Amino acid sequence: MLQCNNARMANRKPPILRIDLALQGGGSHGAFTWGVLDRLLEDEGLEIAGVSGTSAGAMNAVALAAGLMEGGREGARAALRRFWTRVGELSPFGSVAAAPVAPWLDPASAWAAPWLAPLRATQQWLGAQASPYQFNPLNLNPLRRILLDTVDFERVRGCTRTRLFIAATRVRTGELRVFDQHELSADVVLASACLPLLFQAVDIDGEAYWDGGYAGNPSLLPLVIDSPADDLLIVQINPAERETLPMRASDILDRINEVTFNASLLKELRSLGLLKQLLAAEGWAARRLRNPVLRRVARLRLHRVDGGEALAALGAGSKQRTDPAFLQRLFEQGRGAADGWLGAHRDALGERGTFDPGTELGPPLAR
Repeated sequence: MLQCNNARMANRKPPILRIDLALQGGGSHGAFTWGVLDRLLEDEGLEIAGVSGTSAGAMNAVALAAGLMEGGREGARAALRRFWTRVGELSPFGSVAAAPVAPWLDPASAWAAPWLAPLRATQQWLGAQASPYQFNPLNLNPLRRILLDTVDFERVRGCTRTRLFIAATRVRTGELRVFDQHELSADVVLASACLPLLFQAVDIDGEAYWDGGYAGNPSLLPLVIDSPADDLLIVQINPAERETLPMRASDILDRINEVTFNASLLKELRSLGLLKQLLAAEGWAARRLRNPVLRRVARLRLHRVDGGEALAALGAGSKQRTDPAFLQRLFEQGRGAADGWLGAHRDALGERGTFDPGTELGPPLAR
């Protein structure tokens, strides 16, 4: 009898752990998030219960959902690779990425930097002088074709394998709009990724929208309220810290970009951290709380994977770089970061949080 019980125990699969994902936007640096997702999908003990995405995070989210419905985990991995491969194919440098001269064309190389810096300065000057309504009157956006070619939005809206929430910013009021899964379309994703100096505002039902990063990058509250998972993993691709003071104009603009697109996430994290501290200080167990949102907050376990120094070293200007070699490098860095996080914290899922905003971001009410 004991041998039979031992055999049953040995054959028993570990329980499935449900997690939510909050995917930050950050242009082509979203390929780092692609790598993170690819590694997470390899772990058959994890189930992605809900995803909140903004900008590039929204694109990763819809590709993930469509792929899950098409072919499960492997279908999702294939859909994500299909999307990012298509992005690379439309890059101006896509045709030379594999050529022997490719390293010399790398904007990060010492040879290229002095030559490409003036081009970037010219691009910034043009953006300040003319709006997309002037230099792009036909409102051409290559991302629309990529989304329509690689993502089946019928599958996205009908996805039963995960729950999606996509953020955009109302131009008229500056408020956050979170689109639920049944509302998702290519227009919604393009609204979530609409940088107003590059693209015209996206009109949805008579309302104009800009990039969701201004108001929710990404928004955590929909996951807290509407997802059944108690573990929330944030994939952060905008550097949270810089050790050196930016002094050149381009470095100052880079840091402004990073601060702007992290602000809403930091605010939500500090609010959640404060609520959890107050609940713990009062000794309120989740089961004793009558308010369902407070019960969810009390149970919530936060985790974070971020790009760290690897993405910080690239600068904000590289977020518009889409050559295949660069995207593949970001993908591999994301896979490595997720693999390292799983190695260090996989056992914490279902048990405890591994990211404390009150500790790592400073006290919510610090003066």
